[in-house]
Amino acid sequence: MQTGARVVSVSKIYRNVHLGLDTIIEDFSIVCTPPRGASDGELATTIGDRAVLRSHTVVYAGNVIGRNFQTGNKVNIRELNEIGDNVSVGTLSVIEHHVKIGNNVRIHTQAFVPEFSVLEDGCWLGPHVVLTNAKYPLSLRVKDQLAGPVIRQGAKIGANATILPGVVVGENALVGAGAVVVRDVPAGAVVAGNPARVIGQIADLPYGLKRHGRSLRSRGRSSVSTRVHARSGRRS
Repeated sequence: MQTGARVVSVSKIYRNVHLGLDTIIEDFSIVCTPPRGASDGELATTIGDRAVLRSHTVVYAGNVIGRNFQTGNKVNIRELNEIGDNVSVGTLSVIEHHVKIGNNVRIHTQAFVPEFSVLEDGCWLGPHVVLTNAKYPLSLRVKDQLAGPVIRQGAKIGANATILPGVVVGENALVGAGAVVVRDVPAGAVVAGNPARVIGQIADLPYGLKRHGRSLRSRGRSSVSTRVHARSGRRS
């Protein structure tokens, strides 16, 4: 464990952990928990500089996590994930194993990200978002056929949305709150409903602007945030 990390005495740190400078691990957290079938220290865990693991966070062994990582309380992160820089995981969220998360990703409270999911740079999951990975639960060889969703760069998933297994949400797309997404979402599309359907299109702007929710071309009435500027065929 690298000098410069602050770990309170009531937390549990297993062997083979590499903590970056100025990392803070709060009370009752556990880092590098060996998964089933592995021994203490068998799988290395690396967490970059300036991480903050809040109380009761559990990080299993074999994770490689970048700089400025932070969790809310009671976050559970399973083994063998790749997590980039500037990632935030909200209170009571669960990240299963073999997940790939890019840089600047925000995962809000009580989200669920199952194994074999991919979250690319700058994507955003609202509270209570559920990603799924088993198309036919309890079927024969279901574990061999798991396929998590792919959330492309800059895509935003609204609160309480559900994304079905293997679905690809395109770059800079916007999924409305409560939507159930059963098929791929095109890049820049706005979808809503159950099952989700396209209701609009994010204008073709650079990634840095689109991630702030600007410029929407709508089909019919818009129900997205007022920060998104709707454009219709008529001039006011």
